[in-house]
Amino acid sequence: MPSHFVNIDRDTPMLLPPDLRDWLPANHLAHFLLDAVEVIPESAGHINWRGSGSEQYPPRMMLGLLIYGYVTGRFSSREIERATYSDVAMRFLSGDTHPDHDTICTFRRQNEALFRRAFLSVLETAGAMGHLKKVGTVSLDGTKVLANASKHSAVSYGHAARSIAELELEVGELMEKAEAADSTPKDDGLDIPAELARRRKRLEALKKARAVIEERARERAAAEQPEYERKVQARAARQAAGQRPGREPKPPQDTPGPKEQYNFTDPESRIMKAGTGGHFEQTYNAQGAVDAEGSLLILGAHVTDAPNDKEQLVPGVASLEPGVRQVAAVLVDSGFYSEAAVTQVEAPCAEGAAAPVVYAALARESHHRTLEELARPPEPEPLPEGAGMKEKMEHRLATSAGRALYKLRKQTVEPVFGIIKEIMGFRRFSLRGQAKANLEWLLVCASYNVKRLHRLVQNASTRETRGLQAA
Repeated sequence: MPSHFVNIDRDTPMLLPPDLRDWLPANHLAHFLLDAVEVIPESAGHINWRGSGSEQYPPRMMLGLLIYGYVTGRFSSREIERATYSDVAMRFLSGDTHPDHDTICTFRRQNEALFRRAFLSVLETAGAMGHLKKVGTVSLDGTKVLANASKHSAVSYGHAARSIAELELEVGELMEKAEAADSTPKDDGLDIPAELARRRKRLEALKKARAVIEERARERAAAEQPEYERKVQARAARQAAGQRPGREPKPPQDTPGPKEQYNFTDPESRIMKAGTGGHFEQTYNAQGAVDAEGSLLILGAHVTDAPNDKEQLVPGVASLEPGVRQVAAVLVDSGFYSEAAVTQVEAPCAEGAAAPVVYAALARESHHRTLEELARPPEPEPLPEGAGMKEKMEHRLATSAGRALYKLRKQTVEPVFGIIKEIMGFRRFSLRGQAKANLEWLLVCASYNVKRLHRLVQNASTRETRGLQAA
C-alpha cells in the first residue's frame, strides 16, 4: 500500500487571515503580552511631544516587541528587527511594521522609566489575579552575567605600571630617533610620528586605568571603615569584660593590589569568579528577589559590580517594589550574611509596619545529607538573654519552622536564574556600563515575569477546566 503524505504546495497563492489576531492561537503569549502592555500609560515612555521630525513608533508597541524578543532569546536589536519580518508573533505585535535596529536600540537605552513601570504593572496584575500574596517571603540571590566586554581587554594595576615604564622608554627612544632624522637621510622604514602617537595614546589610557583603580581602592576603604571601627569597638568591649578578644581586625587598605583590574571596553564591569569558582570572567553581579510563596515572580532586581554578595542584603531588600508585598521573611545563603546588614534589615520601620526577619545560613551547606540530618532533630533550647546575632541566626535555622522556611530558598530563586539563562538564553548584557546593565536587567526581569505570569494564568485555566469537567 503506497504511503500517504501531506500535500505541500508552495506555488498556489494564499491569503492570510485579515485579522492579525487570527494568525496565532488564542492562548498564545503574544495576546497576553499585548493586553499587559496596553494598561501601561503611554506617557511613561520617552516621547517627542513636540511632534517634530519623523513619525515615532508608539512606546507600548515597542515595549511589547522588546519584551517578546527577550522572552524568546532575541536580545540583539538587529535580531529583533529581522524577526519583525520572519516571526508571525513579532509581526502581530508590531502591527506589521518594521522598526529598524537603530530605533530599537535607542528606545531600549532611553526608556528605563517605562521598563520600571512595566515591571511594576505585571506584579500589580499578578496580585489582582490572586497569584501574588500581599504578605509573604522572598528569596535573594545573585548570578554572574557576562559584560559586553572581553576579559582580555582588561589590564591589572601591576601590569599597567610595568607597561607605562616600557612605553616611556620607547617614547624616549623615538624622540631621539626623530632628532637624529634631521641630520641623517637614512630611511629605516619607521613611521616615527605614527609610532609616537600610538604609544602616547596607550600611555594616557594606562595612566587613566591606574588612576581609576586607585580611586576605587580609596572608595572601598572608606566604605569598609565603619565596619572596621565596629569590630575594633566590639573587640575592646570583650577585652574589658574579661573575655577572649579574638583576632585583631585588619584596617581597610586604601591602596590597590597588583592584580586589581580595569577593563578598557567596559570600565565599570569586573573580573569575577564564575561558575563553580574555577575560572574568571568579565561580568556584573545581577541580583534578584524572588517570591517564595509559589509564584516564582521576581519582585526586585538590581545589578552591582561587587564580586560577592556580602553587601547585597540591604540593597536587595530595598529593590523590592513598594506596595507589591510586605515582606515577612527574607531567605539568603551564607554569602549575604553580616551582622550589620541583618541588623539594618530587621530594624523597626518608621511607619510601624513589622520588619522582615532574615534567615541566613552561616556557612556553605553540603548537598549531601547525612542520616542524622534527615531525621527530625529536636527543637533547640530557648536563647539566653543577651544572645548575639550569630546565636540568634543559628537558633532560627535550628527550629522546625526555620528549617522548613529555609528549604524554599533553593527551590525558588535558583530555578528562576536557570530559566533566565537556559530557557530565555540571557547570559551576556548587550549594553555597557553599570547603569545600562541595570536597565537591561530590569527589562530581562520584566520579560521573565510576563512569561511566568502567562504560565500561571494558563495553569489556573487548565485546573478550572478540569474541575468543570469533573463536576
